[in-house]
Amino acid sequence: MDKPSLDTLGRHLQSLRLDRGLSLSQLASDAGMAKSNLSRLEQGNGNPTLDTIWRLAARLNVPFGNLVAPISVPVGDEGVQVRLIDQGKDTPQVDAYWMSCAPDTLREAEAHSPGTSESITVISGQLEVGTEGNIKRLSAGQSHTFAADQPHVYRAGDTWATLLVTIVYAKEGEAP
Repeated sequence: MDKPSLDTLGRHLQSLRLDRGLSLSQLASDAGMAKSNLSRLEQGNGNPTLDTIWRLAARLNVPFGNLVAPISVPVGDEGVQVRLIDQGKDTPQVDAYWMSCAPDTLREAEAHSPGTSESITVISGQLEVGTEGNIKRLSAGQSHTFAADQPHVYRAGDTWATLLVTIVYAKEGEAP
């Protein structure tokens, strides 16, 4: 992630943390990270992983896009890159992402907030995606929707996979 993007992420993190009345120690503990690492992120330093950003978003109870908007570069690590395409302004909140997975990449994603669903449409390549017991193998043009409030996986085939990811967050007060 470039310096302007890190600065944007840091400002968003700090603002959301303060809005919720959380200390650095509280949020760091909730997200399973060192307070010093969170402090560095808020200052626009460090090199956060996708998992770290997702965990922070979940602990702050905001869509991932709220932390990365308006970052224009892909955010990624370990063979996966994600770029926010757009965030809806209606209820429920809907985010759209472009995602790219390197050949033979396995990404194990943590559960999103309660009631969240995810739809994956493969643009190119092949991908296995879903939750335990609900994993589908998809090729270009195929889609799969699953409950993303459970841990889930993305496993690319032997070529690059490009995806459109749509995340629908539960309406406030409607999560199971």
